[in-house]
Order: sequence, then C-alpha cells, then structure tokens
Amino acid sequence: MSTAVGSNRLKLTDILVTIVIAVVFGVIYKIWGPTYDLMKPFGVHAEQMIYGMWFMAGTFAFVIIRKPGVAILAEVAASTVSAFLGSEWGMSTLVYGLLQGLGAEIFFAAFLYRKSNLLVTCLAAIGAAAASLVLDYQYGYIDSLSAWNYTLFIGFRFIGSILIAGVFAYYLAKALELTGVTRSLRPVSKQDYEALD
Repeated sequence: MSTAVGSNRLKLTDILVTIVIAVVFGVIYKIWGPTYDLMKPFGVHAEQMIYGMWFMAGTFAFVIIRKPGVAILAEVAASTVSAFLGSEWGMSTLVYGLLQGLGAEIFFAAFLYRKSNLLVTCLAAIGAAAASLVLDYQYGYIDSLSAWNYTLFIGFRFIGSILIAGVFAYYLAKALELTGVTRSLRPVSKQDYEALD
C-alpha cells in the first residue's frame, strides 16, 4: 500500500467509488454529531479526541483510490450528505468539508500521490485537522480560550485525528484490500506481472 499504480487521472469508476464511500461517511458524520455532544460532559475538551471521524472520508478514500482530488471530493461529498441529512452545523458543513479535504490533499500531493502508507495518511489527517481549526477560529468557536485551553483543544484534536482519520482509516482500508474488493480499482502493475514469472 505504499505506492500508487497506474494513471493519476480520475476515471468515472474512481469518482463513483469515491461518491459511494462519501455517502457512507456522510451518514456516519450525521450520526457522529450526537456522539460528539455526548463527550462534552467529560470536560477538558474530551470531545476533540473523536473529532477526527469527520476527516475520515478523505483519508480513507485516498488510501483506496490513490489519485489526486479524491480526498477533496470525498470530504465535500460526505459533508454534503451530512448537511442534507440535517447536520446541526447547517451549510457551514460544506465549507468544513472543502477545507478539510484540501488540508488532507496537501499532504497527499506533497508525496506526489505516490505514497499511501500509514505515515502519509496520519499527516493528511493532521492537515485536515489544521484546516478545521482555522475555520473554528474564523467562525469564533475558539477565539476566547486561554493558552492552556488552546493547548488541550488543539492537542486532543490532532491526537484524535491521527488515531481515527489516520491509523483507523489506514487499517480499515488495508482490511478492505485484503478481501480483494479493491483490486478492480487499480490496474495490474509491472511488478505484479514480474511476480508471475
């Protein structure tokens, strides 16, 4: 799962698979809202540890498809589904989806879309988390926290993002690949042919 194979251009199949992944995650995102709220009573920004779920469509879809634009497409489509299902954050969910997808996409692009290993997936999760923090600040959600509060808030969001949108997304995609379901998404590589000799 470390290198991309085949053309980098998105095909109709890639787009359709990304949209299916996004629809599943859009439903999960909608369900995740109340789960996030259930964590708030634990205090000290405990809810930030599960915030990474909202970045998972982009990282998971990229590890499956491994092509430019997939993380943005998956996040925007998932946030759109979530918004239309009645997300408590309304249409701002779409802006979050776009920027979170872009935050993840920057790290996949930094490795020229050739790597989809655990480290790159975790870095993409951090990129999505950073983008969400910028929006949180712009919307005024975190503009009046003290320094220690900022540290906990940001630290927990990054940790949760790495664990959920990084580690969990990577191993979930790897488990799916073991079933053979994803073979039709990538053409056979030269190394695959050489392995047959």
